[in-house]
Amino acid sequence: MTLEEIAAALVAGCRDGNEEENLGRLYSSEAISVEPHDMGRGRKAMGLAGIREKHAWWAENFEVHGGEVEGPFLHGPDRFAVIFTIDATHKASAERMQSREIGLYHVAGGRIVLEEFFATS
Repeated sequence: MTLEEIAAALVAGCRDGNEEENLGRLYSSEAISVEPHDMGRGRKAMGLAGIREKHAWWAENFEVHGGEVEGPFLHGPDRFAVIFTIDATHKASAERMQSREIGLYHVAGGRIVLEEFFATS
């Protein structure tokens, strides 16, 4: 897949709620995910299995009320960014939060190899 195809598929999957399907289709088995803050699991998820665990942890701990996905914004031959706005409630504390972050995706060999998230608020 080209950078443009990967970026478009990632954004479409996020908008349609098909993030899990995207992981197996778009990510390298050695991909790394880096969060802006440690939310109790460390900042890094290593490998596709680690990224899947991170997604499962999020689903277990947060109820998502809505959000927006902006982009993709292509950068050169191997990177793209996406802006995420999320409205969610932490299930254990019942604390509702709104967040906005930028995801920067690095692509090599037709797969996402690194995703880095940057908090904007």
